[in-house]
Amino acid sequence: MSIQVSETATQSSQRAEREKQGKPSHWVYSEPTDFQNPWPSFRLYTTGDIIFEYIPTAFSTLGSPPKDAVAQIPIQKPTWGWGADGKSVPAENTDKIKATWLGHACFLVELPSSTAGVRGARILFDPVFSDRCSPTQWFGPEALHPYVAAILTGGRCSILTLDEAAPCALEDVPEIDAVVISHNHYDHMDTTSLQHLLARTSAPHVFAPLGNEPYFHSLGVPASRVHCLDWWDARRVSVTTAGSKSHSFAFDITFTPGQHFTGRGLRDRFKSLWGGWVVEAVPSESDPTDAATPARVYFGGDTGYRAVNSSTDDDDADLPVCPAFAEIGDRWGAFDFAMIPIGAYEPRRFMSPIHCAPRDSVGIFRDIRARRALGMHWGAWILTTEDILEPPKLLAAECAKAGVKEGAFGVCAIGETVCFDVGRDET
Repeated sequence: MSIQVSETATQSSQRAEREKQGKPSHWVYSEPTDFQNPWPSFRLYTTGDIIFEYIPTAFSTLGSPPKDAVAQIPIQKPTWGWGADGKSVPAENTDKIKATWLGHACFLVELPSSTAGVRGARILFDPVFSDRCSPTQWFGPEALHPYVAAILTGGRCSILTLDEAAPCALEDVPEIDAVVISHNHYDHMDTTSLQHLLARTSAPHVFAPLGNEPYFHSLGVPASRVHCLDWWDARRVSVTTAGSKSHSFAFDITFTPGQHFTGRGLRDRFKSLWGGWVVEAVPSESDPTDAATPARVYFGGDTGYRAVNSSTDDDDADLPVCPAFAEIGDRWGAFDFAMIPIGAYEPRRFMSPIHCAPRDSVGIFRDIRARRALGMHWGAWILTTEDILEPPKLLAAECAKAGVKEGAFGVCAIGETVCFDVGRDET
């Protein structure tokens, strides 16, 4: 498999225009060494917030949830959208987007193919297959459905399945073209998972926010396969697959703003960037019947939408919301499929600047003009105090309240593959 990453003339010209405007508002200094959320929809934490809200929350998430609650989180073995032969996509799904949720914020998305029987572009978002999302596997939030335990020996990674109910092992993930990271928090950027994926024989390229270059260098990933971007930066990814059914395809990937923060320790907060991603298929020049409106996908990563002032009253309609999502909707017009966070939102006053509650998720869905969406960032780890089964229930209620058509924005089982039409509005 051959992967080439480049900046098209249009992408380069647009970046040059942004650079002419001077220091971006999300840079703290004239160089991209520190970052900030430049909107009134964000609120920095105070010492009191940390002492009286975060610390009690952290302690309250310790321990195991009721087994009957965990059993209600749907989980299944992935099919990746393949047919009965377990190798190829059925003809009726060839021209559809195929999205497989692998828990929390991890999705494997396959774009439509122009040829039946061959795959489209595959992008893996925020892969975390370790048991705990923390600096060590000895403590920290433990997965409700553990995927794998990794034992690093002599530089090699052996994968051991921990739970028969887990949807798949990391080694079962099919060939991918790009690994995409939203930010460097442990529940979104996992060293063991990345080491395994990036050491494959057909190694994917990795796309991440500015400031993560030293991290990937420390993993030994060649600089030619690492692309750390600023908000609105874009690249063209061109892939030629190997084997008897070799074919070529391309997609554009753009890093977009979100409202969050970063840090993997006590001294690196806000030192790298965060955000979401837009992936858009590039129509084949050799096939005039290829999609006139190319498949367009949005990945929200981890983000807040507005900063509420109370943990008991979430109904202030006058609060400013993050304007980035409406700008994303304006730039692309519409998305065939979006992955939007819906969980880890209690207590609301503390979590709202950085995490969406379902009401916020519906706001993002409407701002970016998504046709269909799946909720993520729930059901994998206990990170906050809401009931583990609450996010999907609240999402359904908020969609109904906002007039979102039934089925347009929902959830799926961990391991489930959902297919989405391209360029077709919900009816």
